[in-house]
Order: sequence, then structure tokens, then C-alpha cells
Amino acid sequence: MRRGRWVRLCAAVAVVAGGVVWAQGPVGAVDTDLVAFAQQAAGQRVVYSYPGLTPPASLLARIRAGEAAGVIFFGDNISSSSQIAGVVAQLRAAATQSPVHEPLLLMTDQEGGQVRRLPGDPALSHKDVGASANPSSAATTAGRGAGTNLAGVDMNVNLAPVLDVYHAPGDLMDQYERSFSQDPAAVSTLGANYVRAEQGEGVAATVKHFPGLGKAAASENTDLRPVTLNVPLSTLRSVDEAPYQASIAAGAKLVMLSWAVYPALDANRPAGLSSVVIQQELRSRNGFGGVTVSDALEAGALQNFGSVGNRAVLAADAGVDLILASARDVSQGDQAATALANALADGTLDPGAFGDALARIHALRAGLS
Repeated sequence: MRRGRWVRLCAAVAVVAGGVVWAQGPVGAVDTDLVAFAQQAAGQRVVYSYPGLTPPASLLARIRAGEAAGVIFFGDNISSSSQIAGVVAQLRAAATQSPVHEPLLLMTDQEGGQVRRLPGDPALSHKDVGASANPSSAATTAGRGAGTNLAGVDMNVNLAPVLDVYHAPGDLMDQYERSFSQDPAAVSTLGANYVRAEQGEGVAATVKHFPGLGKAAASENTDLRPVTLNVPLSTLRSVDEAPYQASIAAGAKLVMLSWAVYPALDANRPAGLSSVVIQQELRSRNGFGGVTVSDALEAGALQNFGSVGNRAVLAADAGVDLILASARDVSQGDQAATALANALADGTLDPGAFGDALARIHALRAGLS
């Protein structure tokens, strides 16, 4: 390793959450310390998951070491609100021993209707909201309910609302009632209302799945297999992306990328592995300056993109800030973090861009409780 690269690395990532300090050893003997620093910086870009009701010791150790951005919870992690509140308290207690002083990102999918990990609000699905007598009010109520519910168990990030504009009855988003409407104007309004209400309760909103899965047919599930959506660029921008502009203006703190391929933008890479989609379309064209997060790293859509570690590096290189290791396996998160650290060390990942991602994550964490 060349010292010049490490000096640039340290300068780039000096903003890691909590002001983690590198100040060790004489000039000629820093490589080992810097490798450890890179591992910590890499871990702060990974959201971990675990199996069952009890977080394993290995996850608690990562948190204590400052080597995790946060944790995502699924239905099999939750038996009741009181049980998961106890788990969250345990994770937060571990984080108090970390050199990173900002709160962990503690998240779940609490969209409403069929997609709820916690018992309780919001009871209405996105489709129910859109079909209600007063959709605007219902969206606000749903967002507030989601925020209140998560805040009640001390979680601080919701992976909702969904901004996909479904194209036909019974398609992928419609069959699970995850889309507000076929009308992009309606999705824009309802999504933004949900975002504002949810974030008003102190819970960060994540809008998804950019640039849109509304065109996906019932069988085109990126969780299971590669999916290509041949949507004309004019339609992508006027229909699928349109709701993001309203939610970004409403202050949405995170955007989740789709794993589908959109030939109108990038014929070779899924959106979450494409710098064209993330840097040009989402950030430059749509003006998003917040945190980007991947969809599940284990998704079938990525079966042609190698190992967990390779997928994580490709996503980070494309511009994804947070890597979602959601296979309910702590070792998956470890593989992603190690690959990111190695890629940072060998120059595969640009230190400046890495530092920018950490700065965005740091700002998000610092603004939450």
C-alpha cells in the first residue's frame, strides 16, 4: 500500500460519524492502523440483518466496534412491539460503547397493508390509501401512523413509502397493493404527504424503488430473478420518476434504488449498480442530495454479478451510500464490509467519493435520535 493513497483516504473519511480519529504511531508504521480504519469506515456503509428474535454476539461486536451503519428488522425478528423494543434497546446500548457517537440506523419495511413488520399502523395499504374517499388525508394519516409506530419501538428509518406507479391491474406492485395509483400526479401527492407526516414523527422516510418498478409484470420480481424493464426514456421521466421530485422537495432523506435494468438509461447494469442512474439521473437530474440505499444485496436480480462482496463494491462504486445486507445473516454484512474495505485500500473505490458517502450517512445519523 502506498502511503499517499492512505493519506488521501484519511482526509476523505475524516468525517465518519462521531469524529472517529486516526492518530496513531509514527509515520513509518501506520499501515496496520489504517487498514483497521478502512474496515471501520467500510462497516459504516453496511446495514446488517440477523436471524430470529435475538441479535447474535457477532452483530453486537460489530456495533461496539463502530463497524455497522445500522440494522434492518424483518417479521421473523419481531414477536411483539415490546419484544423488538427490548432488542432495539440492546443494540443502542452496544452502540454507546462504539467510537461512533451518532445513532444507529434502525429500520424496517412498514409500508402499510400487507407489508408491515410491526403490528399496528398503518393499516391501509398504499392502494387502499389511493382508493379512499380522501386520499391526501389518508396518506398523511398512514405516514404519521408509520412514524409513530416505529418511533414507539425506538426505530428511526422506515423503508417506505413506495413511489412505483403501477401500469396495469395485477402487475407486481398492484398485486400486493404497494402502489398508490396509476396516475403519477396522484402518487406524487400521496407519496410526499406520507413522507412529510412520517418525518414529522422523527422517522426518516425512504422512497423506493428508483427509477420505478411500476412497469414490472407480476412475474418480474427482482427479489427472485433478473428483470429488464423496456420503458421509453420519456415515459420513465414523465411517469415513473415524476413522484420522486415531489418527495425530494418534501425532504425525503433516503432513496432506494431498483435492481431492474432500464435500457433507456443503462442497458448493462441494474439501476443500483449504475452510475448513470444514480449520479446522473437521480442526483443531477432530480436533484437528490441525501442518502442512497441499495435494495437487498442477495436479490436474484444480481445473480450474474458475482459474490456478496463484489456486488457491494459495484454498488458503492456506482454511487450507493448504504449497502443493505438483508439475508438475515451477519456474515453477509461482514463479507460486504470486508470487500468495501479492501476496495478502498487497493484504490478500486475512490477515497473522495467514499468520504462523500460517509458524510451523507453521518449527516443522516446525526439528525436522528
